[in-house]
Amino acid sequence: MNSSAEGGGAEEGAAAAPIRFAALRVPDCRTYLVGGCLSMMADNVEHVITYWVLWQQFHSPALVGFEVISHWLPFLLFSVWFGALADRYDCRRVIQAAQGLFVLVSIAWGVLFVTHTLSIPAACVLLVLHGIAGSLWGPAEQLMLQDFVGTATLPSAVRLNATFRSLGILFGPVVGAALLTGLGPEAGIFVNAAIYLPLTIFLFRTRATGHRRDGTARRPRVGLLDSVRVLREVAADRTIVAMIALAGLTSLFVGQALQSAMPVFADALAGPDSPLGYGLLLFAAGAGGVVGGLVLEATGWLRPDVRAAVWTTVVFGLGTLGFALTSSFVIAVLLLFVAGVASIAAMSIGQTVVQLRAAPEQRGRVIGVYSVAANGLRVGSGVTVGFIGGLIGVPVALAASCVALTVGALVVAAVVLRRRQHAAV
Repeated sequence: MNSSAEGGGAEEGAAAAPIRFAALRVPDCRTYLVGGCLSMMADNVEHVITYWVLWQQFHSPALVGFEVISHWLPFLLFSVWFGALADRYDCRRVIQAAQGLFVLVSIAWGVLFVTHTLSIPAACVLLVLHGIAGSLWGPAEQLMLQDFVGTATLPSAVRLNATFRSLGILFGPVVGAALLTGLGPEAGIFVNAAIYLPLTIFLFRTRATGHRRDGTARRPRVGLLDSVRVLREVAADRTIVAMIALAGLTSLFVGQALQSAMPVFADALAGPDSPLGYGLLLFAAGAGGVVGGLVLEATGWLRPDVRAAVWTTVVFGLGTLGFALTSSFVIAVLLLFVAGVASIAAMSIGQTVVQLRAAPEQRGRVIGVYSVAANGLRVGSGVTVGFIGGLIGVPVALAASCVALTVGALVVAAVVLRRRQHAAV
């Protein structure tokens, strides 16, 4: 790991960038963030259209479960290897490959819709390819941020990238619903394919490659064994391990299950068959991420270190716990908003610390390890909340998962504190 980032490396990087919204002052980074927002929105638009068509045509609960698994399992299996690709090659081309795969998948959906040849096996293939595209995009996306702005401004770039992605996630369902109702699924999915193009076109224009600031750092071979070896080196950096552990706990115990279980809470809090209540709950969580990212960037309240990551994770766990237990719709909306703010804070802090502490020649693979925890383990939240929720009730299962998350975050804090005390002695 990067020896220049011992102990307070992340704090030093943050202290060197007092200008708020500093990353937006870099023209290429600004365009990159907007393009990423559009691609993230297109990702979610595709979910809205395809999930609706699949349910209407097949009414298969098993296929609904596969939709979640196929989206996150590639992150679990391939993120480290895709990180090695980002370390080795021009990140612009890696991202363009991912975006091109997104476009091809959208077009393939459209062809199946128009020709009325959609089948469950074909749907499963496209769902897996979509998940692979997302996992390929992730590590290279993060490396480009540091190339655009440098180490000092990296916390701002990571925070704003997470905010713009949250904005895409927030508006994706809105745009998807508009395309679905206004144009129909056939035309809507073809329009959606075009939304991926701005980022791809921009990457032909920018000179950033993801590696310009790394000097003559040796580029590793790309192989599964070479990629996995980075796990041993990551284990030697306790700060990175703490960030990965916090991300993994959040992903495993809550992850995607909160969004998937939202209809259950909407029925309980707003009454059965209340699409407005369901939409407000989803909007509250998404809006918390967007507003939280903007406020944190404007104020600089949180510095990227382990302590801030722990406490924002705890706030997310407690806020979600309160949401699971409350019977008040208004309180539920407020708690989801708070949880959204805490979630984006914890995620942006974790990504920033990992990037600042990773050695340049293996930064992509280290980000890949982080992505395995932060994204890949979301597959497990289907068990912790979904499957167990079917046995004891979703609210109880979510509450128990939140307690486990909060306790786990405090354990991480205690372990890190103890090691620092021993080091001081």
